[in-house]
Amino acid sequence: MIDKSQLLAEYDRHLRAGAEMAGTASVDRLGPLYLGVYGAPGEEQTGFVSYAGLGADPERPDAPADRARVDEVVRRIVAWRDARPELSEVEVKTRTHDRAEGLPEALAAAGFEPEEPESVMIGPLEGLVGTPAPEGITIAPALTEEAMWAAARMEDEVFGSTFAQRIVPELLRRRAAGEPVTLWSAIADGRVVSAGRIEPVAGTPFAGVWGGATLPEYRGRGIYRALTSARAASVAGLGVRLIHSDSTVDSRPILERAGLIKVTETTPFVWRRGGAA
Repeated sequence: MIDKSQLLAEYDRHLRAGAEMAGTASVDRLGPLYLGVYGAPGEEQTGFVSYAGLGADPERPDAPADRARVDEVVRRIVAWRDARPELSEVEVKTRTHDRAEGLPEALAAAGFEPEEPESVMIGPLEGLVGTPAPEGITIAPALTEEAMWAAARMEDEVFGSTFAQRIVPELLRRRAAGEPVTLWSAIADGRVVSAGRIEPVAGTPFAGVWGGATLPEYRGRGIYRALTSARAASVAGLGVRLIHSDSTVDSRPILERAGLIKVTETTPFVWRRGGAA
């Protein structure tokens, strides 16, 4: 039986703060905050804010933060954001198990808008491995720049985003530096119909599955499940024993069937330049 509280403790220990800065071009530290910038000069640049806890004692990241402390932390985020006019957006992720009084309200007052909540899913790697590709589907890593663009643009089509503009240059840089992060594609009828990344977290037993998307007309065929299985199998020899994902309502049932469980919920709060200030 999987121990939810143990998995949540592993999540807090290994997957927050500095661990969430993988792939950033630069990182600033302000008290408990890690503030990263994605994208090199000349590319689209976005900001991401992480923390292990917001309490005043850095030795106790699980210590509660009262409203005055939370307001102080949010003011630091806003000052950092406002000093960087090159950023098109900044994201702060909240977690339901954090003891941070009034954090959603403070972020909203600072111009950050909540997006759809996602389930933080964690479970053993072996539960995901072994699902074959459906007939007529080819699943393979997107290792060339052309293949990365094709996969990332398909995800943009699904999400209505500009994901490709940032993630392809980032992936090229990280792979050139020897990082094992890989974008995978499922191809049918000569086109990418599903895609997603696998990212081992250095120095931890975790790998994350991210960015999973499938074209609507290809859903319900087991393609995404097979794609996730291939991603998990690809890191089985790298010391990875746990898989994690921030899942939408569409992908959560697939991961649950593979043995992953929800340990907490996360809501991204995003500020976009030109939006509410």
